Amino acid sequence: MSEPVISMNDFQRQTLLTDQNTLKGMDGLRFPLLGLYGEVGSLLSALKKKQRDQASYVGYQQNILEELGDVLWYFANIAARVNLDLSVLAQRMSRDSKHSETELHKLGTFGEIQPLSPPSERSNSLAFEQRLIELAGKVGRLLDDVAVGRTEQNRDALAEHLVEILRALIHAADDAGIDLDNAARRNIEKTLSRWPTDRTFPALFDEEDDPEEQLPRYIEMNILERVSSGKVYVRQQCNGINIGDPLTDNKAEEDDYRFHDVFHLAHAAILGWSPVVRALFKVKRKSRPKTDENEDGARALLVEEGISTWIFSHATRLDYFKSIDRLDYPLLKAIHEQVAGYEVERCALWLWEKAILDGYAVFRSLRVQRRGLVIADLRARTISFKTLS
Repeated sequence: MSEPVISMNDFQRQTLLTDQNTLKGMDGLRFPLLGLYGEVGSLLSALKKKQRDQASYVGYQQNILEELGDVLWYFANIAARVNLDLSVLAQRMSRDSKHSETELHKLGTFGEIQPLSPPSERSNSLAFEQRLIELAGKVGRLLDDVAVGRTEQNRDALAEHLVEILRALIHAADDAGIDLDNAARRNIEKTLSRWPTDRTFPALFDEEDDPEEQLPRYIEMNILERVSSGKVYVRQQCNGINIGDPLTDNKAEEDDYRFHDVFHLAHAAILGWSPVVRALFKVKRKSRPKTDENEDGARALLVEEGISTWIFSHATRLDYFKSIDRLDYPLLKAIHEQVAGYEVERCALWLWEKAILDGYAVFRSLRVQRRGLVIADLRARTISFKTLS
């Protein structure tokens, strides 16, 4: 079954729903202009890497698809901010002349203005390179005119720039063998995963499983720092029972990673996923052998531990995310790629962001207090910290 095609104007409206730029007027326009130029640069960078690394560059076509989708997002956002519909720009481009914006017939989709060649004639890297250079030049000329104020009071001049950029963008996509309808659709999926208009938590992955094989819905974990024979370690207790082994930093230079199980508790609470917590509480889904092996087994544990360690390395350079309320997209994208093939792949990027930031808020409290009660509430999808008296 073919995937639905979104109209150009609907895509443009979608960019405004996921737009995090609150600035107005020309100040608000500069941000997406820089974004547009930056994304064109990313396309050139991806092409350069492909030409240099050849077959070792895995995922080139998907990266080009994503980057073209990002270019479309910024382009559509710019046009929307100056009250120009993409369909109107498309008509101007197709007719090579200005016409009334009130005309009833409007080109509706990117597919209607992109004459894709047969697959065997597409993906010409040399032609694509030339098209990208042309696209970068046209975007650069727009930035130059904006910088010196030529477009501030001249909407027609700005529209002419946008028509030329749209023409260059379509030619570039065609030479890359990319369907812009597909790029637009994938971009919407990506931006809604990162910036949803409705932050509704999905059902827990084990909601339909036997209660004895479900993650505990409410966990109160006492996390205590201890010293034995000159060695500092962390002990965890739930309902007075020791959970897991004593944890040390496992590193010559101490960095408090011994408190890291709080990240797994955050994964359980926010994502509804944590092979590590399942192992600690012995609630693997044994009644479903394939799920037990693939989702709750040793490899899944290693994936979660690897992600936690990798994020920790990133966090140490940012004061453990103190005073940070959002994470950069490349970090979240890399995490999503690492969990590909596992059930948690279905979790949107905003859920990962919340799990990480909330988990690190608790981690920072533990670093200060050296002990405390960590509460993971899977029904409320929260993780919190209480000081122990």
